[in-house]
Amino acid sequence: MLKFFRKIRKGLVEERKISNYILYAIGEIVLVVIGILIALAIDNANEQHIKREKEQVYLVGLKKEFETSQTKLKNLIAVNKKSYEDSKKIIGFMQDQENLPNEEELSNLLYNALAFDISYNPNNSLLEEMINSGSLKDLSNPNLRVLLTNWISNIEDITKQEAMLDHERDQIITMFRRNGNSIKTIYDLTGVSGDLGLPVGKEQLSNLHLLQSTEFENNLLMFILTSITTETLHYTPLMQSMNEILATINGEIKE
Repeated sequence: MLKFFRKIRKGLVEERKISNYILYAIGEIVLVVIGILIALAIDNANEQHIKREKEQVYLVGLKKEFETSQTKLKNLIAVNKKSYEDSKKIIGFMQDQENLPNEEELSNLLYNALAFDISYNPNNSLLEEMINSGSLKDLSNPNLRVLLTNWISNIEDITKQEAMLDHERDQIITMFRRNGNSIKTIYDLTGVSGDLGLPVGKEQLSNLHLLQSTEFENNLLMFILTSITTETLHYTPLMQSMNEILATINGEIKE
């Protein structure tokens, strides 16, 4: 086409039709500009397509991570609840000395209350990679970017709360390291000794006297308070935040 226009231009110059030549020159410039704009539009469309494909890969990956993290949190909430509910049962026995549990029942309650660390470890590898590489900006939904940024901050707060809960648990466990109290009894009567390949004693040292200990009661009450606070003020809001993140991600994923 350009060759055709050049041929016309040559004819116009030879015929000295200057005004027509000027119009032709302008037309040729416009044609070139239009060609450039079309090329830029195509490049921009290709770039946007690549960005959207990249975003979809991130969204699918984030969805899998948060679904796994959601399952972990549900399980952790259940463990924490079992822990403080059995601790509350022990407090109940301490308030009713006429109906004390037997040694095996107390051992099971103590094991359920104190044996399991409460520590949330979400799957954040992809999210952290996106933040560190600056790829979080590739997500087109600004609300999702805010939610993901706040998520990291919330996890840091929960880690601090879990450290407080771990401290309260250690206060109780420390009491079993003293003479007169027996971790071995708990192990023997809950089956842990057998699981660990440890010999089961023929007689067990009783821990029932702890139900009359004010120190034990105080430590257990602080543990219960911290456990319930961890659930209501941290885990429950975190679960709500996770549900919102997953709903937003699902809304952005193209089927």
